[in-house]
Amino acid sequence: MNCHFERMLGSGSIIVSLVIDEKYKFRMILDTGCSNTTIDSNALYISGYEMKDKKGDVEIETANGIVTSEIFEVNQIRTLGISKHNFSIQVYDFIGHGIFSNYDGLIGLDFIGEKDFCIDWANNIIKL
Repeated sequence: MNCHFERMLGSGSIIVSLVIDEKYKFRMILDTGCSNTTIDSNALYISGYEMKDKKGDVEIETANGIVTSEIFEVNQIRTLGISKHNFSIQVYDFIGHGIFSNYDGLIGLDFIGEKDFCIDWANNIIKL
């Protein structure tokens, strides 16, 4: 399967679309150095999830040190032609921590790790 992606100007980061519960579409960075998929708290709340839905907290190591992230379980998540149900996702308040970006989170290896994939930079295609 071939999935097209766009590259973020300046950084070359891979941007893919993520759909939550077949209703809400977000812009995410595919980050092969990230262990866990993480989404901005505002994007998750827009998708209809609330703080009462939180499953717990976890400390994660970032480039800026260790931070606390909340864990939520989303009913369904889809990107790159892959769909997962009852998927645990880390949630972090980007704006509250001074992160202003034109993407809504990171797709980590927990989502794509069991798939073989190849990134075709010349044609902006991920081959699964």
